[in-house]
Amino acid sequence: MSTTRPLRVAVVGAGPAGIYAADILSKTDLDVSIDLFERLPAPFGLVRYGVAPDHPRIKQIIVALHKVLSRGDIRLLANVDFGTDVKLEELRQFYDAVIFSTGSIRDAELTIPGVDLDGSYGAADFVSWYDGHPDVPRTWPLEAQHVAVIGAGNVALDVARILAKHADDLLPTEIPANVHEILKASPVTDVHVFARRGPAQVKFSPLELRELGHIPDVDIIVYPEDFDFDEGSEAAINSSNQTKQVVKTLVDWTLDDPSTKTASRRLHLHFLHAPAEILGEDGQVVGLRTERTALQGDGTVAGTGEFHDWPVQAVYRAVGYFGSPLPEVPFDELKGVIANREGRVIDLDGNHLPGVYATGWIKRGPVGLIGHTKSDASETVRHLVEDVTGVGDGGDVAQGDLAGGRTAPQGDAQAVTDFLADRGVEVIEWTGWELLDAHERSLGEPQGRERVKVVPRDEMIAIARSR
Repeated sequence: MSTTRPLRVAVVGAGPAGIYAADILSKTDLDVSIDLFERLPAPFGLVRYGVAPDHPRIKQIIVALHKVLSRGDIRLLANVDFGTDVKLEELRQFYDAVIFSTGSIRDAELTIPGVDLDGSYGAADFVSWYDGHPDVPRTWPLEAQHVAVIGAGNVALDVARILAKHADDLLPTEIPANVHEILKASPVTDVHVFARRGPAQVKFSPLELRELGHIPDVDIIVYPEDFDFDEGSEAAINSSNQTKQVVKTLVDWTLDDPSTKTASRRLHLHFLHAPAEILGEDGQVVGLRTERTALQGDGTVAGTGEFHDWPVQAVYRAVGYFGSPLPEVPFDELKGVIANREGRVIDLDGNHLPGVYATGWIKRGPVGLIGHTKSDASETVRHLVEDVTGVGDGGDVAQGDLAGGRTAPQGDAQAVTDFLADRGVEVIEWTGWELLDAHERSLGEPQGRERVKVVPRDEMIAIARSR
């Protein structure tokens, strides 16, 4: 193949991981042309559809991502569904290399009895609903007065906070109108968060935890009997400033005067309670059974055989995310990631698939904050450059899989857009997103809000392609 044209690279997934990878690749010494594919009609992935609407500070990451895509050297091709609109074999006709950055959007499994009852929900689905994801139903059954949230991370806090918060306090945010209406009608009075381990083992961010104490008309309730610290806990506190801040906030709440707890809603934080069973009657959730756990000295816990039943009418499982397999791409079903070695996608025999790479959560699993995907992308891009140039340590991967250049038979940038047009795919490029972005901002402006999200997919597409 001729090496006179730019190296053509497709990045599948336009969330932070994909945009970081495209940006880092664009700044290498390679002569490269990059297309960024996105299944949804809008870019930014997790930041747009995974961050709670009342967290504008985190959503500001979009500002930096927007700057990358607005430069014009990375082409956005949104509303293109990999596996349906285009397959890997077809992408290889137009691109010399493909980087997958499709994230993790499914809920991890929680294998306890009763998990399939009506009223038992995965946090990922609930987050997608309140963030106005176009591919989920626009309604949600908020009928419970008492709710349980299982989990000890920031997603559990997000879910609990959105459930407990008065809907009108979310109006300054970009919350969709349908979400506000349903939250406003919610009869909830008590939200219980259950963590399997102790206060020193939770994965809350200090800032997210502290903000719970500032929600209007919502009291934070903790239970002194849930506070235990073993040697492992003390070591964690002494070695991590973040853990120290989290524990201090929680301990301070144990000192609050109960007589001051007069809010109409309560958010309860329970520690050392492992979920054992979701209780049901006539197919509907009526309670959660937990087992009291005890710290074992190293920060781990074991069950004590002491069980508690909590009368709740809904249970939300926030126990982590899990990746989804992609057609024709090797997948590790145990880890929920694309099979890879440091970002190089490998087959079942451990051999690198030439020109195929992964980055972000679909590469390493759903751990770490959004910013961690930058170093992740750097590693993947470094290996791609090594494979193209034949220069680098290479590890146990044969160098030069792409050395000497360009493997795609149709390397012209127009070829792939013609292909998609022939398939009837309504591709949305960057100018289309700018139209949708401006429209959402115009909806929010009269209300003093940054934006109001457009939720229906067909409406998003119509606005983005209106020019």
